[in-house]
Amino acid sequence: MITVNNYHDKIAKVDFSTMPEAIRKGHEFVKKVTSNGASWDNYHASDTIKKTIDTYFEKLAAHLKPTKQQGHKVNRFNKSSNEWEDAAKKPKKKAKSNGKTPDLYQPSMVERIPDEIRFIRRFVNMNGKTKTKDDILRFVNSLQKAILEKRIRKGSTHVEQIRFIQDTLIDAYNNMGKSITISLKPDTFEALKKAANDEKVMSSVGFIKRYINLNGKVGTKEKARLLLGQINRAYEQKKITDRDPYVVEIHEIKKNLEHFLSEKSAKALEIEKNALNGLQGIINGCSCQNLNGFDGAEATTAPMVMNSMDFADMQFDTLGLKGKWLQLIGDPSTNFSVMVYGKPKMGKSYLCVDFAGYLARNHGKVLYVAREEGLDKTLQDKLNDKDVKHPNLYVASTIPPSLTFYDFIFLDSVNRLGLKPEDLNRLRATYPEKSFVFIFQTTKDGKFRGANTFQHDVDSVIEVPEKGKAIQYGRFNQGGEMSIF
Repeated sequence: MITVNNYHDKIAKVDFSTMPEAIRKGHEFVKKVTSNGASWDNYHASDTIKKTIDTYFEKLAAHLKPTKQQGHKVNRFNKSSNEWEDAAKKPKKKAKSNGKTPDLYQPSMVERIPDEIRFIRRFVNMNGKTKTKDDILRFVNSLQKAILEKRIRKGSTHVEQIRFIQDTLIDAYNNMGKSITISLKPDTFEALKKAANDEKVMSSVGFIKRYINLNGKVGTKEKARLLLGQINRAYEQKKITDRDPYVVEIHEIKKNLEHFLSEKSAKALEIEKNALNGLQGIINGCSCQNLNGFDGAEATTAPMVMNSMDFADMQFDTLGLKGKWLQLIGDPSTNFSVMVYGKPKMGKSYLCVDFAGYLARNHGKVLYVAREEGLDKTLQDKLNDKDVKHPNLYVASTIPPSLTFYDFIFLDSVNRLGLKPEDLNRLRATYPEKSFVFIFQTTKDGKFRGANTFQHDVDSVIEVPEKGKAIQYGRFNQGGEMSIF
């Protein structure tokens, strides 16, 4: 079992460059959250971070266990005997049994099967089949292209299998006639077959793919009904649990399928554009929504240089705030960021709950993460007092694994969620099209807790200096004011 207390001891001799992608990304996430092992405070402060890391610990333990105890990993192909050698395998003995061998090895669950495993599966499926020279050449060309494009790397766990496949097919091509029947020795076939099943796509990702394929197509109600039934069974059979990184997306998929099936007049399933973009990012292998939204390095691109005349004529989308919110904040861009701070009991949460309700009624889906108070009667009273409950407004006590479904995210408070300014900047970089409202606690003298530099990284700063009064300092409407109560 791997825990926060023994993690660094357990990984002391682990070469993560040879690990599956899901394991590598989990390790990178732990490094970011703990500042390279300096502190586990974020782990203990956030239930979402804790769940994510605990899930990674389970995957890592499952991956290390068979390697250490069972010697399942194939290490080398012996060309002289034309068989695979397993360095950890002991000499074979005839065992008395009922003919069934327990398989304790579990594949790693991933969003997308790596290219090397795809090629291994293709090669395994060729066993016993007759192939032409053109068939072999196409396979070798596509394999070498993947290697040149670094979709298959030298540090891959399956580099030996890939070399064997490449050498075997090149040798076959050079010595064959018009066609050849691929025939692998039983041990070689079983070893490659096991490698081909080393990673498996998560059930949730499989459902997301099928859901996307229904988008906009007419006459798919029966397929939608079948998909909904299979998702419900996956929940019952624990194939999808609350620890699944895409449980939020699956929950929303269920709701949309149920709505589609209940509407007799609906001819085609429609997925909102923002939700569709997020789901497509998942199935295309982008894990930037995973792990509480902090996975992956920020992208770097070449700077854009424009003539000032052209730039002056550009049209930028604004949100279109109205009424008191226009007077307070102005008309921000569609991916604005706001920092809110004030002393306790002055009304900053009331202000933000009211704003969340306004956005939900007029501009899109809103997530309010109420870590400060949790999902209790206090939050319920605020929702009722401001009369802001709405189908587009969602509440949570911790940050969900993915934020792709929402247009506006409120974090109340940043301090209680255990987030640092660099975490917030990384979160915004991961979801550049989303709007964020960050609520900060303050000290007794009214200064917000956290790095002072963060207020320069947001579009607007709203201070609640006294009970029931909000003042805004920002680029959209400098000096705007509003009464909260």
